[in-house]
Amino acid sequence: MSLGRTRGVALQGIEGALVDVEADLVQGLPQVMFSGLPDAACRQAPDRIKAAAANSGVPIPNRRLTVNLSPASIPKVGSGWDLPIAIAVLAAAEVFPAGVVDEIVHVGELGLDGSIRPVCGVLPVVLTAARLGMAQIVVPAGNAAEAALVPGICVVPARHLRELVARYRAIGRGEQPAEVSVDPVEASDDVVAPDLRDVVGQDEGRLALEIAAAGGHHLFLSGPPGAGKTMLAERLPSLLPDLEPAQALEVTAIHSVLGALPKSGALIVRPPFVAPHHGASMPAIVGGGSSWIRPGAISKAHRGVLFLDEVPEFKPGVLQALRQPVESGEVVVARASGVVRYPARFQLVLAANPCPCGRGFGKGVDCSCSPRARRDYMGKLAGPLLDRVDLQLQVRAVSRAGLFAPTGEASAVVAERVAIARSLQAERLARTSWRLNAEVPGPMMRAGFLKLPAAATLDLERALERGTLTLRGYDRVLKVAWTVTDLAGGGTPNRDDVGLALTLRAQGAVAA
Repeated sequence: MSLGRTRGVALQGIEGALVDVEADLVQGLPQVMFSGLPDAACRQAPDRIKAAAANSGVPIPNRRLTVNLSPASIPKVGSGWDLPIAIAVLAAAEVFPAGVVDEIVHVGELGLDGSIRPVCGVLPVVLTAARLGMAQIVVPAGNAAEAALVPGICVVPARHLRELVARYRAIGRGEQPAEVSVDPVEASDDVVAPDLRDVVGQDEGRLALEIAAAGGHHLFLSGPPGAGKTMLAERLPSLLPDLEPAQALEVTAIHSVLGALPKSGALIVRPPFVAPHHGASMPAIVGGGSSWIRPGAISKAHRGVLFLDEVPEFKPGVLQALRQPVESGEVVVARASGVVRYPARFQLVLAANPCPCGRGFGKGVDCSCSPRARRDYMGKLAGPLLDRVDLQLQVRAVSRAGLFAPTGEASAVVAERVAIARSLQAERLARTSWRLNAEVPGPMMRAGFLKLPAAATLDLERALERGTLTLRGYDRVLKVAWTVTDLAGGGTPNRDDVGLALTLRAQGAVAA
């Protein structure tokens, strides 16, 4: 017997590292020795492999088997290691020449009948293999369309271990096996997104939504039940442009790790919309786990919208955990097993009733809550989080006049203006690493090339002096003012633009 080796990929977040999968079969009592930090699912692979190999007509000899996953310092997680371990063991058993599979990456789970089953996270595995210069990767047939999204690497779909063994035996004899072409699936346009014209009244809410979409700003909506807060939030993605190719690949990789890809395996080209329940735990929102650190809702919403409805009902710790990702655009999850970084650049939309009973607004007409109950309820939205939200709007109940008012503009019409405003921002920020007004650091707004004349910022400075606005809030009002100007056709914000931006922020302070 001899040594067999092939390649696999160990994921850490959506990044990966190339792993040598080595198997050694020697004379001795039949037993399996495993090394390389495998988790429980990976450690059980030899049992599945023996049954799969026997049912594929290539039984593994009863010998002492040693499996090593190198580098051994990186945790190996999941059942996707079944196939690379099986191929390394069969190479060691001389079922086919060992050199045939030395430089081929494998990923897949084995059934006891030898079938190769789909697994989660194939797209980031293929991305890692291509980035590290690997020429070929074998994936389950069910993941083939997903894997084909990555250019520059040959994807070989496999349905059964028997077929894969026959392929490698043919290569060992010098034959050229028939190549199976795999084409990526085009994104479908069948899904109908909610349209902004369905929203009745709420002119201020529609304006705030348009500004948020144009500049990438966070949004807080406060108002009584049934006013249209959720309807407005659900229509924000319809105003956003399609993702750029690199962004789409990044978003699709996150959904691949979560097992949340469309059944077709198509690239996700539309900004995602994620709305977790208010009872969700910290790991569900931020990400976490024990042996395997999974991405949370904020990473699933990457390059899209994270909507927290009934936000005061969320656990305070969960809300405060959003402060760092909102600023940095990534989440860092630290565990004893290591530190994992996930991208989390999303638009945050918060919605809240004015009080526990939901009927109070302004002076609390028809509200059964005490003043302290109302104050404590909105007090759950701690200042540091709300201070990071650019637009803070009171959504008032729809009146009879608003109910019978003419239908508002459709999402497609507003999206055209948003696209034009974003192109103006991209042109203005072309020499920087930023593309949207919301991404520009505060010092650049106050003292950089985007500094406004003193006459335009007079009202802002007075609000700062009175203490009704923090310095962070000052910067965020400036960002919104630039977006207001971009939607109006471009130029430099004047005092009216800054005043509108300040008004759209000050309403939330009144509600809270």
